[in-house]
Amino acid sequence: MNILVTGGAGYVGSHAARWLLRAGHEIWVYDNLSRGHREAVVPDRLIEGELADTAKLAGAMVDKQIDAVMHFAAFALVGESVADPALYYRNNVLGSLSLLDAMRASDVRRIVFSSTTATYGEPEKMPIREDFPQKPINPYGFSKLVVEHALADYAAAYGLGYAALRYFNAAGASPDGDLGEDHEPESHLIPIVLQVALGQREKITIFGEDYPTPDGTCIRDYVHVDDLAAAHLAALDRLQDGVGMKLNLGTGRGTSVREVIEACRRVTGHAIPVAIGERRPGDPPELVADASLARETLGWTPKYGEIGPIVETAWRWHRDHPRGYAIA
Repeated sequence: MNILVTGGAGYVGSHAARWLLRAGHEIWVYDNLSRGHREAVVPDRLIEGELADTAKLAGAMVDKQIDAVMHFAAFALVGESVADPALYYRNNVLGSLSLLDAMRASDVRRIVFSSTTATYGEPEKMPIREDFPQKPINPYGFSKLVVEHALADYAAAYGLGYAALRYFNAAGASPDGDLGEDHEPESHLIPIVLQVALGQREKITIFGEDYPTPDGTCIRDYVHVDDLAAAHLAALDRLQDGVGMKLNLGTGRGTSVREVIEACRRVTGHAIPVAIGERRPGDPPELVADASLARETLGWTPKYGEIGPIVETAWRWHRDHPRGYAIA
């Protein structure tokens, strides 16, 4: 198929685009490069544009004879969303509605949407299932939930076929070593710890060590970026007009902040000094996926089930690209 990948210059989008190409699909990346990287895009496959430009999106879909869309173009910093919610509602919500309008105008009826565990807020028990209440506690999570509701309504009214894939903590890098994380500012734990190993930071700060977890630090479900890409490909193959899927993507295994740091020490051979800070507001003690529905629906099983191999791929990328794509 011919696939339009919005946000395909970003972290998860660039990995998914590669998986699509390897599966024999034609891809076009639509990105404004405000947070993505030109170097992460396959040459001659980039269409620079804004999500708000409905006419340009529709024109691209007609010109490239697009069959389906993978939608990764979103801002995803929780703290930023609290400080500047207008930015998130404008880009994540209005931008997505613009994309859906362009799809309708071009008679493109299928979409795989990058959603998030942040739509659940702070669940009362683990692991998290898809039927748990969605009560986001920040504008980022709410912006993604709004789009999920829009997709369901568009499916009922216009025959849209969609998959909303709720990521847990995306991590790692391409085993090939040429695609990885490059965010400014960096907010993900594993790259920040590896920056300490590279001498780019003095230490890693653990925000709270008195949580009700075995070692007192927060627990998260880290899912490898290539496993996420594989799930998107599987979801694409199962889209049906007028039918929606809402699926968690995670390993079902929780890893604490201290366990991540220890894995980074083992993989890098560096001591990685630690400081203890205060808890951050809104950090749940534990977030772990029940991804059994994705296994049943997509036949998807994560290849990377342990934190060590995930860190190994991330370290290869950060070691060889200490300034990210700036030296690629």
